[in-house]
Amino acid sequence: MAQIANVSVGTVDRIIHNRGQVTEENIEKVNAIIKEYGYKKNIFASNLAFNKKFKFVVFLPKNDNVEYWQAPIIGIKKAAEELANFGVTIDYFFFDYNITSFKKTASKVLKIDHDGLLFAPIFYKESVAFLTDYKKKGTPIVMIDSNLPEFTDVAYIGQDSYQSGFLGGKLISYGIKNDSNVLILMIIQNVESTSRTNVFLQRTAGFYAFFKEKKGLPNFNFTEINIKYDIENQLTVDMFKGIDCVFIPNSRVYIAAKFIKESNLKGIRIVGYELLKQNLEYLNEDIIDFLIHQKPEEQGYMGINHLYKKVVLKERVTDLNYMQLEIIVKENQIIKK
Repeated sequence: MAQIANVSVGTVDRIIHNRGQVTEENIEKVNAIIKEYGYKKNIFASNLAFNKKFKFVVFLPKNDNVEYWQAPIIGIKKAAEELANFGVTIDYFFFDYNITSFKKTASKVLKIDHDGLLFAPIFYKESVAFLTDYKKKGTPIVMIDSNLPEFTDVAYIGQDSYQSGFLGGKLISYGIKNDSNVLILMIIQNVESTSRTNVFLQRTAGFYAFFKEKKGLPNFNFTEINIKYDIENQLTVDMFKGIDCVFIPNSRVYIAAKFIKESNLKGIRIVGYELLKQNLEYLNEDIIDFLIHQKPEEQGYMGINHLYKKVVLKERVTDLNYMQLEIIVKENQIIKK
């Protein structure tokens, strides 16, 4: 650029960084060349020159024996490996799937300084309180799995949970001509039965919205039941009496599918979420009809890359990144081996 403008490199540097001590003529020449050829500050080279380090914090539920929460960690570690040479490191904070553990771990995260946060807002009220405090740090935040739309200046990568619930309603109703009874089965992991997670709230709201907005449907009657997945024998045949369809607004669809198969219950449509190994097995056996895929591994990978672009490269990035809603049926599944 300096050669094209016939000025010194120092003059170009002063103009780009607005340091003064340059003539108006040279400013006009350099700005004209920038406009014609384009210019992007080499943040990457600058960071390498000063051996600068960037530390991101990952704040997620523990993934021991929980297949769904293992997936975003795979994506996060893949991104971290790719970015390790660029000064990026990751600190991991995991909480047990209950509110007490969440609050205790959140308190630790708030005490430590990082350059960015990747976070899954599982418990609605507690997540709002945590983010309200964390935002005071002034560092970028990326949410995955579910969104808190009230935080407009916080990035989100994942599905539109409300729309995915709306899609769940559409899949439940697809091709049904007669009045039907729908069981909405909340399979919760070791949390208070009265406590709905953020993603449950958004998906069930979208699910009910489909039936309110869609005209000309037969009559659908709804029943909601909460169970804890880690307690045996909570499902009973009586729960499924007269039930035509089951909607499970999270990834533990296999629990209902297993019971329905073992109880030899016929003619029940099942719709749920995620390509867990057990879910795919029951999908392949025609027990589960539809799965909505959330791509959790991709969410983790994209989340870390979002922080990298924003913090390290100083690039402008889109904060709201809705991923496609993918419908998986027996005929289009990729079998995991």
